[in-house]
Amino acid sequence: MNWINFSCILIQLLKNTIYEKIKTVGDAYMCAGGIPNKNRTNPIEVILAALEIQQYMNNMKINSKDGKKAIWGLRIGIHTGPVIAGVVGTKKISYDIWGDTVNTASRMESSGAVGEINISGMTYMLVKDFFICEYRGRMPVKYKGNIDMYFVKGFLPNMSADLKGLLPNEYFLTSFQMLRYDDLEETILTKMENELPKNLYYHNLKHTIDVITEVEIIGRKEGITEAEMLIIKTAALFHDTGFILSYNDHEEFGVKLARHILPKYKYSEKQIDEVSNLIMHTKHPPQPESLLEMIICDADLDYLGRTDFIPVSGNLYRELKEYGKIKSIDEWNRLQIRFIENHQYFTKTARSMRNVNKNKQLEKLRELI
Repeated sequence: MNWINFSCILIQLLKNTIYEKIKTVGDAYMCAGGIPNKNRTNPIEVILAALEIQQYMNNMKINSKDGKKAIWGLRIGIHTGPVIAGVVGTKKISYDIWGDTVNTASRMESSGAVGEINISGMTYMLVKDFFICEYRGRMPVKYKGNIDMYFVKGFLPNMSADLKGLLPNEYFLTSFQMLRYDDLEETILTKMENELPKNLYYHNLKHTIDVITEVEIIGRKEGITEAEMLIIKTAALFHDTGFILSYNDHEEFGVKLARHILPKYKYSEKQIDEVSNLIMHTKHPPQPESLLEMIICDADLDYLGRTDFIPVSGNLYRELKEYGKIKSIDEWNRLQIRFIENHQYFTKTARSMRNVNKNKQLEKLRELI
C-alpha cells in the first residue's frame, strides 16, 4: 500500500500508472499497488511512478516563466505491507483500505520532505537492489515502534541510463522483468497443477520444474546474459503447457498459450517471438542451431543422463502406453535404445554432466534386450 501526497489536480498524470487510486483526503492522494491482483513488482512500480511525478514537478519549476510562477511542492511517502480492503457506503459506494500499513504509509508521507520520496524500511528491503536509497533515521509509529526511513534518490548506477540516475537502462528493465517472471511462474505452475490431465506421468508439473532448473544451471555455466536467461526460463515454463489442451502437437498449443498470456506480463513482441521459437525447438527430434536452442533441448532430455533414469523412463512408458503411443515394454526398450544411440547433448555443460551416465543407461538397456 502506498500513500502519495499531492493535489488531486495531478490526477491526469496517473492515467498510465500501475496502481489503484483509493481516495483523496484534503490535499493528500492515497493509492495502492498490488491490488486487486497481488504481485511482487508493485513496490518498484510505485517508486517509478513517484520518481516520474517528482521529475515532472521539477521540470515545471524549471520551465516556469522567469522562475517566478508558484509551483507546488510534493511530499511522497511509501510503505509496503498487507491491508484490509472492502466496499464502503450504501448510496455512494466506494472502495477503501485499512490497517497498520495504511497508517504507516501516512506517517511516511507526513514525516517526509518536499521534493523527496520517503520510504519505510520494509519498502527499502524490497527495492534496494534497484534504487539509491539514502538512510535518514528512525521515527516512532504507534503500535509499531521505531521504523527506519530512506529517501529514494534515483536508480543505482548500474541500473541507470543517465548520470543523474533518473532514467532506467536495459539492465534495470531485464532485472525488473525477472521479478515479474516470478509472478508468471507461480501463475503458470498453478495452472498446470490444476489443469494438466492426471495421467501425464512424465509430462507433468515435476518435469516442467526440472526443465526450468536445468536451463538455469546449463545457462549459467554456458555464460548466457540475464536477458537470455529471462527468455529461456520463460520458454521452459511454457514448453509443455500445451498438454493442457492437447496431447498431440502440444508445442503449437504451448506457443498459443504463451502468446495469449505473456503480454499481460509486459513481454515485448520480440521477446514473445523468441520464447515461441524455443518452445518449438523442443519438438522431437531436436535440431537446435543457436546456443539457447541447444540449452533448452539438453534440459528437456536431461533425464537420459541422470541417476533416476529408470523410474523416469518407466513413467514415460506408462504415459505413452495409456495414450496408445506404445504397445509393450519390449517395444519401448528397443525404441529407447535407438533413441539414445542417436541422441547427443549439444552443450559442453550437458555433455560433461550427463554423457557418462547416459552411456551407462544405454548399456543396461542393451542387457535387457
